[in-house]
Amino acid sequence: MNGLKLMNTSSMRGILLSVILLFSITLILVPSNTFAEEINAKSIGLEETVIIEFTNDSDTEINTFRIWLGADFNFKSFKTEKGWIGEKTPQGVIIFTSPESIKKGESVKFGVKTDNKNPGINWKAIDIKSKEQGMGKVLPKELPEVIKNTEIKPDKKSVDIGILSDSIFRIVPEKPNMGSTIRVTGDNFGASQEFDFYIDNSKIGSFETDENGHFMTTMKIPDNQNADRVDFKIKDSKGEEKKISLRIGEIENRIPETENVKLTIKGIPNIIHRGDLLDISGTGAPKSAITAEIKTEDGDIINSRTAEVDAKGNWKLAEPIAIPLDTPFGKYNAVITDGRESILKSWTVESNKKIIITPYNLKFQPGELLKFNGTAVPNKPIEIILEDPQGKELFSDIIQLDESGFVEFEYQTEQSSIKGTYTLIATQDKDIEFIFAGLGQLPAIPVNLEFDRLNYSAGDTAVISLTGVASEIVSLLIIDPSDKPKGETISITLQADGTAKYELDLSGYASGVYTAVASKGSAQSTEIFTVGLQTGSGEIQINTTKLKYTPGDSVLILGDTAKNVLLTITMTDPDGNIVKEKETFSDKNGKISEGSFRIPSDGKSGMWTITAKSGSNFDTIEIEVLSTIVEGMQIIVEEGAEIPGYGNTLQIKVVGVQQTVEISIVNADGQVIESLSFQASSQGEINQPWIIPKDTEPGTYTIKVSDAFTSGETTFEIK
Repeated sequence: MNGLKLMNTSSMRGILLSVILLFSITLILVPSNTFAEEINAKSIGLEETVIIEFTNDSDTEINTFRIWLGADFNFKSFKTEKGWIGEKTPQGVIIFTSPESIKKGESVKFGVKTDNKNPGINWKAIDIKSKEQGMGKVLPKELPEVIKNTEIKPDKKSVDIGILSDSIFRIVPEKPNMGSTIRVTGDNFGASQEFDFYIDNSKIGSFETDENGHFMTTMKIPDNQNADRVDFKIKDSKGEEKKISLRIGEIENRIPETENVKLTIKGIPNIIHRGDLLDISGTGAPKSAITAEIKTEDGDIINSRTAEVDAKGNWKLAEPIAIPLDTPFGKYNAVITDGRESILKSWTVESNKKIIITPYNLKFQPGELLKFNGTAVPNKPIEIILEDPQGKELFSDIIQLDESGFVEFEYQTEQSSIKGTYTLIATQDKDIEFIFAGLGQLPAIPVNLEFDRLNYSAGDTAVISLTGVASEIVSLLIIDPSDKPKGETISITLQADGTAKYELDLSGYASGVYTAVASKGSAQSTEIFTVGLQTGSGEIQINTTKLKYTPGDSVLILGDTAKNVLLTITMTDPDGNIVKEKETFSDKNGKISEGSFRIPSDGKSGMWTITAKSGSNFDTIEIEVLSTIVEGMQIIVEEGAEIPGYGNTLQIKVVGVQQTVEISIVNADGQVIESLSFQASSQGEINQPWIIPKDTEPGTYTIKVSDAFTSGETTFEIK
């Protein structure tokens, strides 16, 4: 269930048992809608936990309930009966649905836990045709201390059950009208008992008395009730009744169907973001139906919605509209009509994200240039990492953006490049975005997860954000510091926009480093988080694998300190500017290993500093960054990864080139064994793997590189 912790089965069973045993608990029911008499709600509050029960007294089958709280309350968790599914929206609404609807006379219970005691719970019931059939609010009253601390024996029975000889009630106002809402109040009824309310022989609602036999509730007189003298009756479980005879008048303030009600729409702001949920409503001709056609700026119809207008001229869509994460940005229009008049509503879909990068195409062919562009926060560096379908890093760089914030990235593929989904990871400050493009096929959106922070205290709640394919079910498993599963696998259903938030309760988690694994089929994603780690414990020593680097090189930082210690690592350029800062940790053996640092492609030559700090303890080292401007072109050949089915590779990196770059591999006899051609990136770089032919003999080889303006060469060894 999306974005929430689940109450365990034993907790739910205990709460339900309490509901059965504590028969004298007071409930306050406040219906607040024209349909509330057909759907009855009851609730009981135990500290922050509430059990709410819905009973269907209508002739319509109900398969959806929506519940929400006031501004000062939040849902922490929920539990459903078997066969029901719960989902929490970003706006804090919990939606319970089931393929098996509840029919007339049937009921269903849900358990919820909130962050405060005794919250008022708003609710709405929706039938199998997506029409609203009831709406109201239940407010559980906290148990009196005498009841909380009293043992209830199974054979104890209440003396004051049902309707008594001195039971009285009254209707306010005393002259009600057809379709009006009335207040019903009474005294001297059985304490903490449930009663039904009738008009003549038609039941229109139920209520419960408090511990003193008093009640106050509201009821709705049906619109189709005849204007005549009727008996208002209250009946108990044994059929005993009390009644009042009153005359019902004509409907007040009825809006004739012919009255001119202006067509309006509300709930659509001028600016909409991906992932938003929109509650759409408005007014129109009474007893008519509105139709809304949603169009692109070019006039293409992309969606159509309808809703019925009630007798008072009000309409509302049964379900909120979810704006998918892949909705194209731009301007949209909706033409709304009620058959009498039409209005035009316009809005713009914009991104609320700071990083917006997209591929030129969703599908590229092997040998083509992968191209991405977009925008990010201006005048700040952004880190770009490209991974192949196997998760291998193909290229990464830190790019300093100018005042435009424009980002552009290119990568030249080969005919032998692995087909599948390539992932571009863009990171700027604490913002991170995953952009997907397919090579030889359309991209498959993988499962990704992210924690709201790295380190937590025991008992905290970690908020996990997940993304993937809309409405798919993702499995989440936590691995403890001893590499064993921590609890059972958790199933999480992504929302219609492909996202979900899950709150992980860390109560009982020992100090250490944990791994969260999110999976869907064979695809999975992992993320590290820590619990109970501290700073400032023990001496720190760090180093790098080499002392000299060139722009674009990755920097592996290794070191030693006390075990399970939080650290902050900072990289600073020769001018004292912080290029990157990251929070990390030492493992259970006190080892530090951080490989996410990289020299920007335009990194300034000179001495750079790297500092690791934990509390008052720190260590600083220096590395030298060599300039690529002096020679104009720099060629670097390093050992690459082995590609299954193709063999070993060398990674060829060329800096300081432009346009089309020609590369030749020459053996010791001067024979060209392979010729390559690539397009330089916008940063003037080539970074490509070269598959070593299987019949290549060991020895010294020369790589010759040239573009339209300059040339260079270097030698390398094949062992």
